Amino acid sequence: MVTDAFVTLGRGQPGGWLFSCEHASRRMPRGYPVSHRDRHLLDTHWGWDIGAADLTRALCNSMGGGAVFCNFTRLLCDTNRAPGDPTMFLDDTDDGAPSFNSALDEAERDRRSRRYFHPYHQALARFAAQRPRLLLSIHSFTPSFRGRARTMEAGVLFDRHDPLAHELALALAGEGLATALNEPYSGKDGLIYSAARHGQGAGIPYLELEVRQDLIDTRPRAAAVAARVERALLSCGI
Repeated sequence: MVTDAFVTLGRGQPGGWLFSCEHASRRMPRGYPVSHRDRHLLDTHWGWDIGAADLTRALCNSMGGGAVFCNFTRLLCDTNRAPGDPTMFLDDTDDGAPSFNSALDEAERDRRSRRYFHPYHQALARFAAQRPRLLLSIHSFTPSFRGRARTMEAGVLFDRHDPLAHELALALAGEGLATALNEPYSGKDGLIYSAARHGQGAGIPYLELEVRQDLIDTRPRAAAVAARVERALLSCGI
C-alpha cells in the first residue's frame, strides 16, 4: 500500500516480524517549494537515513512479516520524535536551514501532523496490533559526526528489553559487525520514540537498529548486511 504518508510491505501477523523505517524517504510532497539548498539537504542524512529503506525491505522480503516505511522526508516532519519535541520540525541543521521550515506557525505544524505524522503512526499501530514477535525500527547513521569518526558499524538501541538488546548486539558482533549498545544515540534518553510508542502500545518487544550508512548505501550492500542481521535475529530465538 502506498499513500502520501506511508508505504507498507507484507502484513502484520501474530508471531511474525515487524519492521519500521521512520526515515525511509527524502521525498518532499507536492505543494512545498524546494530551493537548491533544500535539495542538497534532502540528499544528506538530514533529509533521510541513507540505506535504511533498502535494509528494511531486504529483511522483510527475506524474513516475511510486515514493514511500514515513512514516505516523506524527516525534514518535513520527523516521525521518530514525540509531538512537542523541538526537533520534530527541524528549522536548522549543521549544513543550513530548510527554507520550508522557516517561521512555521501552529496551523502548519498541525496540518503536517494530521496529514503525515498521524497517518504514519496509525499504519504502524495497525501492524503492531497483530502482535508480532518483535518490532524492529531501522535507521542509519553517518560515518562521522561533527568531526568525530564513528568506528562502530551497528548500534542496538533500547529503553526496556535490556537482555534482548544485549543478546542481539552479541549476535551482530558474531556476524562481524562492530556493535555498540545505545549508540550513537540512547534509547534510555527517549530517542527511540516510534519503536517505544508502538511496542509498548501493543505489548510486544521492541528495539531500534542503527547501521552505519556507508555499509548499506547501495542495494547490494544493504542486502549483504540484511543477511547478517537476519542470521543474528534468528539466533536470538525471539
